[in-house]
Amino acid sequence: MQWRAVHLRKSIEILLAGDLVNSETKEIIELTNKIYTNPLIKSINQEAKGVLSTFPRKLTWFIASITRFIGQIISKSSQGKTALGNQNSAPSYMSGDTFSTTLIEELKIPKLIYNLTVVRLGKFKELSLQEVREILVRLQKHLETTKISNHITQDIGNDFNNLSQQYTDIFNDFKDHRFDIDTTVERMKDSLYKYVDNFEANIHPQYEFLNETLKRLQALRQHIFQDLDEAIILGGLKPNINEIVQLMNTSSAVYTEIETAIHDDNSPIYQTIKELTDSLPPMIVENIGTIVKRAQYRAKSTEEGIKILRGELESCFDESMQRAGGVYKRNAKGVAILIGITLAVSANADIFHIIDRLSKDMVLREAIVYKAVQTIETTNANDLSSVNTKEILKEILNEISLPIGWTRENLQEQLNWRINKVNSWPVVPVLTMITGWMVSGLAIAMGAPFWFDLLSKVMNVRNAGKSPKPAKNQDDN
Repeated sequence: MQWRAVHLRKSIEILLAGDLVNSETKEIIELTNKIYTNPLIKSINQEAKGVLSTFPRKLTWFIASITRFIGQIISKSSQGKTALGNQNSAPSYMSGDTFSTTLIEELKIPKLIYNLTVVRLGKFKELSLQEVREILVRLQKHLETTKISNHITQDIGNDFNNLSQQYTDIFNDFKDHRFDIDTTVERMKDSLYKYVDNFEANIHPQYEFLNETLKRLQALRQHIFQDLDEAIILGGLKPNINEIVQLMNTSSAVYTEIETAIHDDNSPIYQTIKELTDSLPPMIVENIGTIVKRAQYRAKSTEEGIKILRGELESCFDESMQRAGGVYKRNAKGVAILIGITLAVSANADIFHIIDRLSKDMVLREAIVYKAVQTIETTNANDLSSVNTKEILKEILNEISLPIGWTRENLQEQLNWRINKVNSWPVVPVLTMITGWMVSGLAIAMGAPFWFDLLSKVMNVRNAGKSPKPAKNQDDN
């Protein structure tokens, strides 16, 4: 299973990098390590418990660590990581939904959306206050040339200071995750409406310039907050997924916008964005950007964009895992063939020799059949699960000389050659024996299910056809 886990990890590295060559880069390996150390991924890596269950695995890890240490000495390398990164074990299967959710989390996309929204909300706040301030500056020029009650002038100044403080409080509430962006903009709208209403209540109708200022404030209020959704869109307060991916690229306009707006390299927002952009290689940004372009045209909101992006990542992962599954199956079949050939050689199971002996040696054939019949007769037919197959095979091998093994008698039959005759090598029988090992190894690698299915198609093993379907009860009663 850990071999399959290694295949899975390598496939993820290739998926992130876009090709096999770049999958070995430091940034790709570090991002893959972050994905595998994510609690969501670690939770699906279920290991066996108990001393007896964990001892073989720990022994394998110990041998592997010694092998890596020797390899480091030979190659003079300081890298001591396993094929699974910093871990000894990893999940051998991962769903597309789990991978996409983890990748989005490790790329800090939700945090990038929040930070970009905070920066743009701050600009939105300052621009709104700046437009109000410009209207009041024009009013101040008239107030300086007009004899007007000081309390009116003081009330106008106090109301603007209150508006500015309310906007700051609303902005801080959003930064502290107390309200979402829709509620935040709604609160800003209410504060501006309240400010304009208070301004109208404090002025006297006989002052024309105050009425003009009121009309300007009302027009500004209508211009900014006529429609909340429009205000959010124009302010960029709900960034789309494409803008988030551009934020990962230091040469993009969105990144320049953030850098210009913050003015402080020590800002937590700037540090978070810079940390992410520095850790991501260009190939990841390019690959994610390609996926995002497909998702952007179908998304009508930020939340929907993330959902579609998650679906696109899940589809890419599933397609990549299908290809990786094919590679794993081919490799596993190759290992199975090697194991089968090794078993065939170690047992000297030459399929051609076995067929030849069973077809010519009637006594051997009848002995095997007789022993099998005797075993069945002495066994309860209704309780075949209680049959000790290992003991039966051991008994058959003790009583019957099967045409396998490295015994002197079997080699004499197989090669027509005695062991002590070193100089008289039978070339043709030896080549036939080697070919027989190969065929036997392939047969072993196919496994019992394959042969059973094959026999089921060639002949009806039960001699009774398929089991009839149960007859339906015609009487409804």
